[in-house]
Amino acid sequence: MPQTYDVLVKGGTLVNHDGIGPRDIGIRGGKIIALGTFGAETAGKVIDATGLHILPGVIDSQVHFREPGLEHKEDLESGSRAAVMGGVTAVFEMPNTNPLTTGETELADKVRRGHHRMHCDFAFWVGGTRENAHAVAELERLPGAAGIKVFMGSSTGSLLVADDEGVASILGNTRRRAAFHSEDEFRLEERKPLRVPGDPASHHVWRDVETALRCTQRLVRIARAQGARIHVLHISTGEEMTFLAGHKDVASCEVTPHHLTLSAEDYPRLGTRLQMNPPVREPSHREQIWQGVAQGIADILGSDHAPHTLEEKAKFYPQSPSGMTGVQTLVPIMLDHVANGRLSLQRFVDMSSAGPARLFQVAGKGRVAAGYDADLTIVDLKRQVTITDAWIASRAPWTPYDGKPVTGWPVGTIVRGRRVMWDGALVGPSSGEAVRFLEAFPRR
Repeated sequence: MPQTYDVLVKGGTLVNHDGIGPRDIGIRGGKIIALGTFGAETAGKVIDATGLHILPGVIDSQVHFREPGLEHKEDLESGSRAAVMGGVTAVFEMPNTNPLTTGETELADKVRRGHHRMHCDFAFWVGGTRENAHAVAELERLPGAAGIKVFMGSSTGSLLVADDEGVASILGNTRRRAAFHSEDEFRLEERKPLRVPGDPASHHVWRDVETALRCTQRLVRIARAQGARIHVLHISTGEEMTFLAGHKDVASCEVTPHHLTLSAEDYPRLGTRLQMNPPVREPSHREQIWQGVAQGIADILGSDHAPHTLEEKAKFYPQSPSGMTGVQTLVPIMLDHVANGRLSLQRFVDMSSAGPARLFQVAGKGRVAAGYDADLTIVDLKRQVTITDAWIASRAPWTPYDGKPVTGWPVGTIVRGRRVMWDGALVGPSSGEAVRFLEAFPRR
């Protein structure tokens, strides 16, 4: 009998845009061909998903993989290995590398470095600057470009556009949705004396609520004046959630697992390992961000995976760098929130796969449907595991969640029909390719 499918994922419960229920998935040539109930004899290879839930492949649209220039912290191979170990099938990587990703040459170099070396599919944000503002409409549409990313507040690296005029010059030329790190640089400079040497708990006092809110208000005002679409990254305050509820026509926003899980009360335990930009704040902000998720103000999840070595993180505050690992823990941390009733499994799917695909106009990803890429995140919702540093595959092998028990675990990662990770082990060669976008130039 001739085989209909290269691969058949059989026996699992599919969680998709049209509901939750048992369905087999037939795959051929890296694409989903059919959904239904099929015999094992119809496929060359069968993946048994009995007792497991199958999600559309998780897309993490904010990671820092540090290559080129800072490979001692992370590189494209190690970062993508961490991604697939955590059930992530595609990542969008940030431009604050060395050299900065601000032009066609640097973008093409990253795409070349990632092709069939990264374990998951990928795209790269292009940094927006005053110098390239005139060219962003072309840069954002190049193959492998996720869009334009702008830092309005200083973080790791030297990309910074702090003033309204500079931001307007970029947004006046963008055609795709541009992403922003929204902290007011002028207020950050004014408040630097509030940093207490040796006390990382003063980090959120320095980078206060007003620093974030003021910048987000400025950003929305500029976007409206320029007729542009914007995406506000890593929302850290309840005030921003309240404000953005009135501006969803121009502004989407992202929330992170660490802002939904940790709080300033964890500084005594974690010290500089908790240090992030924008910072983790008081528990009341965490609860207001959850309210933003419940009300649909928050559009998507992103890990803001930003690795530094433990030696670097151990530096005396404020010399210690901001950032933590996160791409590998995104799925288990959020599945634990699902298990605890903080959000539904379908809402998690919308925020981690369908949502990013919709916001950034990703071609062929974000749902399990005939004709789409066969990207699947396969999870065991009942498995109880304790997250440990030893599990982290990053070159910075630590996590702020070391010792945290969770319910819900990534069992398998399938990228374009290839089983890449299964039950905690890499099981296939690296075959990552550039993500395609509907608003980009055709691939060359």
